[in-house]
Amino acid sequence: MVPLGEPKKKERRVYTVERALPEPALRVPAEASLYLMGIGGTGVVTLNQILGTAALLEGKHVCGLDQTGLSQKGGPVVSHLKIGGDAREASNKVAAGEADAYIGFDILVATQPTSLDHARPDRTLAIVSTSQVPTGAMVASTDVRFPDPAGLQASINRCTRKDENVYLDALGLAETLFDDHMAANLIVLGAAYQAGAVPIAAEAIEEAIGLNGVSVAMNTHAFRVGRLLVADPEWAKSLKPRRVGADETAARELSPEIEAMLAPLAGETRRLASIRVRELSEYQDEAYARQYLDFVKHVWASEQARVPGRTKVSEAVARHLFKLMAYKDEYEVARLHLRSGLAAALAAEYPGGVRIQYNLHPPMLRALGWQKKIRLGQWFDGVFRMLARLKGLRGTALDPFGYARVRRVERELIGEYRTLIEKALIELAPESYERIVTLAGLPDLIRGYEDVKLAGVTRFRDEVKALGL
Repeated sequence: MVPLGEPKKKERRVYTVERALPEPALRVPAEASLYLMGIGGTGVVTLNQILGTAALLEGKHVCGLDQTGLSQKGGPVVSHLKIGGDAREASNKVAAGEADAYIGFDILVATQPTSLDHARPDRTLAIVSTSQVPTGAMVASTDVRFPDPAGLQASINRCTRKDENVYLDALGLAETLFDDHMAANLIVLGAAYQAGAVPIAAEAIEEAIGLNGVSVAMNTHAFRVGRLLVADPEWAKSLKPRRVGADETAARELSPEIEAMLAPLAGETRRLASIRVRELSEYQDEAYARQYLDFVKHVWASEQARVPGRTKVSEAVARHLFKLMAYKDEYEVARLHLRSGLAAALAAEYPGGVRIQYNLHPPMLRALGWQKKIRLGQWFDGVFRMLARLKGLRGTALDPFGYARVRRVERELIGEYRTLIEKALIELAPESYERIVTLAGLPDLIRGYEDVKLAGVTRFRDEVKALGL
């Protein structure tokens, strides 16, 4: 993309809290030690400075310490803040077991032993964001998964005042209400204040946010959102999460037949299936979506008959059968590109216009030995539109892309996975349950494109053999 003019300044959406918020009862000493944890690049140090400034505005004595090390963006960052009534000689570091308020902006950092050492069950009040931010290791390897959220909270509760702790999905709220993840830490701070963990007046904190001079409106209202979340927990239940890239597909009405097929399902399995059946209708057609839903219903019924009340197998099948059925071929890439609204977004951002170029490596040229991508102009959008309309050719004898090895393997995997699950359901029982859950989730190993994807398929099949199912 080559801009032909200056970009238009983006207007940030700001959710405003108009309600009067009750003042909380203070649950930590007026002279308190605050221990703040997060990841680099999200403003942990800035937030510690805002709190320190707010305390100074109230005439209190403050000493603090920021430990950033080599974290930079994405690594752990820890800040210490001690608030006192007068100046005294003391360490500016919160010692082991000395934290009155344990404010975690990232739950993985908050559950590190070096962080938990600063807490004490009879003293420390914890306010922690439960948002799941993957580490670099999780991104690089499918073997590394996000730990069980319940286990993470339990580890914090063991070291803190568990009955008074507050947990919230700060990133989800920030993206839903402000379209910006940078509001998350101020939401956590607001929750900490309303939970009585911050011995500074709200007016002083908001004044310090103004003095900081960065995204003042957003940060002020993010602070108030955190307060509102604690003051009125029912309020958050009325919010609808914002889905990046969502369009009319997500809101499209399901046919009465599909609605009737969904009826037997419940809970998370129903939620997962109802989203994915819409997508598969757009991906191919409603008949294709019904194949998916028929199988999910079958798994659900078998699971409820053999291990009543448990749903992890049907949830995994709802996720991963969809993943296999909605493989990203040329038709799907064209459809997703066209529905992204890229042209409209660029036109709004660059009033002077842009010149778009696509760098592509068509399979036909690759098969002929052409090793480099070719550069194509925006006129190629017409080809994308044609490909999207030709999705009915997918998997047929007339599909010009369907003869490639990776496409053949992708189609084979759908039936292969269904057969594996069918056989596993015969053995489904409480003692085999977790193994079958693992089997149902194995398609998560299959990622990427071309040779990378084929390597993932080999690994998937090796893991199936290792399970002995």
